[in-house]
Amino acid sequence: MIGRARSYIIYNYFKYILIILLIFIGLIWLSQIIRILEFQYSISNQIIEIASTTLLALPSFINPLVPFLILIGSFMLNSKINNSNEIIIFKQYLSAKAFKVLFQFLIFFTFIFFIINNEIISNKFYEKYKIKELEIRNNLKLGSPIQNEFHIDEILSIFFEKKKDNTFYDIEAIIYDQNQFIISDSVIIELSKSNFNLVFFNGERLILNEIEKSKTVFDKFTYTLESKKYEELLMDKDHYNTLELILHPQKDYRNHGYNKILNYFILLLVSLISLKIIFLYRNKKNNFLDFSFIFILILIVQILNSYFIYLLNNSSSFSVIHYFSVNLIILTSTILISNKILK
Repeated sequence: MIGRARSYIIYNYFKYILIILLIFIGLIWLSQIIRILEFQYSISNQIIEIASTTLLALPSFINPLVPFLILIGSFMLNSKINNSNEIIIFKQYLSAKAFKVLFQFLIFFTFIFFIINNEIISNKFYEKYKIKELEIRNNLKLGSPIQNEFHIDEILSIFFEKKKDNTFYDIEAIIYDQNQFIISDSVIIELSKSNFNLVFFNGERLILNEIEKSKTVFDKFTYTLESKKYEELLMDKDHYNTLELILHPQKDYRNHGYNKILNYFILLLVSLISLKIIFLYRNKKNNFLDFSFIFILILIVQILNSYFIYLLNNSSSFSVIHYFSVNLIILTSTILISNKILK
């Protein structure tokens, strides 16, 4: 009976957290897809690639949500076992020692997941995401081939028989501003410095404008799209784990590392509160009001932490010692207030 009760609580605890996580992550995923598309490009050709790429960014969005997911999951589990009066049965059959072991397991498992995702998974996936995102953004700047035609704004048009990766074969091209007509075996899109280059191979080039009228045969001809600049990969804070951030030469990166350390304390605080919430037995209406107050309290803690990070980055009089001291006082006050509410 005791074993089944433990399994039941553990299963439902993580089930509700997972449900809320999937809802939030789904909304974030959709917003990331829209952000990349920016509503100005053709969706039909690259929507699958964009959708799969944005999946790589999702682990980096999980950690900031974890404290709130734990709270909401605890609220939902408490509501379930209160409404069905299962909480009375649990309190009868689970001893204080059994509760303690259960709490320790839930906190340990949550922390292990948080650490692995925070320090390893999210960093690796985020790096892959940024590389792929830049590739997609740069490709979208040029546009997408449609029905064997590739039109780059009003600069150039390419008509081709087949395409493989960034190479087009059996080419007829028009460069509008120079009145150039090109026939070639192939053309490849490549990057050079900060521009896109179109490199044509084995063809003929006809120029008909006021300055020049000529026809030339070439083995290789390069045309630079000077008005199209490609973006380069920049290593931002989400590329690094906590230790790498703390050892980083830039101040704001180090401060972000301190923020990640504090998030472990916030997670511990929320875990302790959530486990007390699960087995709270009282009037349903009062529960909802108290839960809402605690949720807002944790939200205020996060907002204040963001403000202290701002001070740490911009104020010379606010040091790392001040940052941790003030936050630890706030966290201690928060758990005391929460315990008083949940009596």
